[in-house]
Amino acid sequence: MGNCCSDGGSGRAAIGATAAYPTIDGPNDAVQLFLSARGCHGLFSQIELSFSALGLRDRDLCSKSDPLLVIYVRGRDGAVQEVGRTEVVLNSFNPTWITKHTMAFQFEVVQTLIFRVYDVDTPFHNVEVKMLKLDEQQFLGEATCALSQDPFLVISKIVENGIPIPICKSEVIKNDPRLAWKSVFLNIQQVGSKDSPLVIECFNFNSNGKHDLVGKVQKSLVDLERLHSSGQGENLFYPTSSGNNYQNKQILKSQLFVDTFNESIQCSFLDYLAEGFELNFMVAIDFTASNGNPRLPDSLHYIDPSGHPNAYQRAVLEVGEVLQFYDTDRRFPAWGFGARPIDGPVSHCFNLNGSSNYCEVEGIQGIMMAYMSALLNVSLAGPTLFGPVITNAALLASQSLANSWHKYFVLLIITDGVVTDLQETKDALVKASDLPLSILIVGVGGADFKEMEILDADKGDRLESSNGRVASRDIVQFVPLRDVQITTLPFVGGEISAIQSLLAELPTQFLTFMRTRDIRPS
Repeated sequence: MGNCCSDGGSGRAAIGATAAYPTIDGPNDAVQLFLSARGCHGLFSQIELSFSALGLRDRDLCSKSDPLLVIYVRGRDGAVQEVGRTEVVLNSFNPTWITKHTMAFQFEVVQTLIFRVYDVDTPFHNVEVKMLKLDEQQFLGEATCALSQDPFLVISKIVENGIPIPICKSEVIKNDPRLAWKSVFLNIQQVGSKDSPLVIECFNFNSNGKHDLVGKVQKSLVDLERLHSSGQGENLFYPTSSGNNYQNKQILKSQLFVDTFNESIQCSFLDYLAEGFELNFMVAIDFTASNGNPRLPDSLHYIDPSGHPNAYQRAVLEVGEVLQFYDTDRRFPAWGFGARPIDGPVSHCFNLNGSSNYCEVEGIQGIMMAYMSALLNVSLAGPTLFGPVITNAALLASQSLANSWHKYFVLLIITDGVVTDLQETKDALVKASDLPLSILIVGVGGADFKEMEILDADKGDRLESSNGRVASRDIVQFVPLRDVQITTLPFVGGEISAIQSLLAELPTQFLTFMRTRDIRPS
């Protein structure tokens, strides 16, 4: 079953459409008016369901099936109640029904729907579908789903002017009515004190980035600890007026519970740096033919005689100039991919310095010199493969981990196109998620990078490998260079680009790895 639009073409006809079924599970208007007048509000909205099916079984001997869909709701007691039927579609294995079904979605109630499809064998012309006896029709199959949202939590602290500043976000829960999030970690420096007010907001995730507020609570850490000790829940509320005083609000039935509450001393990012832990910068540059002839000004690899950096050089400079200060020897592994070295096959991971023995170069300037030299010594080719580069970076991180080196690696991949080995890349990233490694991908040029955002787990799902293994943590950040903006930092007296702002996530990824591995400064 899926989203559909009405379609009576291709030899199909809709027979017996009816609106005889009332919307029995929507709220009663009179009751709702009575409750609303007394400040009681449920959280619901009307939704419209449309239906289609693909590849239905053929149960007729001389013609195709004539499918009818019947909608049921399973109650809390397990009883199944019919709430609607579609019309009958003539002679179709892939029907799209015209009839829609409207019902009320309620966040705090698990609403289980059952859809059963029948091949109508009895006469149905000029007969209302509700009069058809289902035990006289041939059952083709059924599907079940629960109406649910994909919620996540955002925790914010309240600053002096009353504005909430986000400090923590939970994962998105997909199609699970239990709504039990993983533990989140807050440090007292973020919060201010245990008595400082916090706003905990529950949002419904939308892929377009416009997330819907479900409800919120305002509590301090002291309050949350009390909730945990008592085992009681706190009702969410929905503000009905603008501003942050929350004087006008609807109290919802949904409640927030604190399952665990622990206090412990956690080492900060600076604690690890003071102990001698390092961030090791690595870079991989796309040399595929889609970049254009490097000798022509319209190429993404064109070296401007005036010294103005191209997109690749700019990305290396902006990331490298930050990370170089966290690497004592400043020797950086640098690779290229998608090019054909002189008299050789296409390579999807070659040393940028031209050496067959080692991949490191000296400093950021060494990367820039090796890059310009490579442009003169390779032929741009393709396709765009990330798997080999990520595997090489993971190998270095694995060796460091095995030798207990105090190193965490950051791989910058700069590319002009969508990766063509998507599943192989996912497999490599899932394996790398257990290693001291983060990956920053910067897209240059005008390509459509929507598929690349799949690799960045910020929008919900963790990456999954071909064998079903899920990444242990999010290690990828992606940004198209054309979306980069320069922001002035008033309290620092400088500017930061969107590329550099992605580096702000590195301390969190670093700490997540160290804490899950129980690696601590001595």
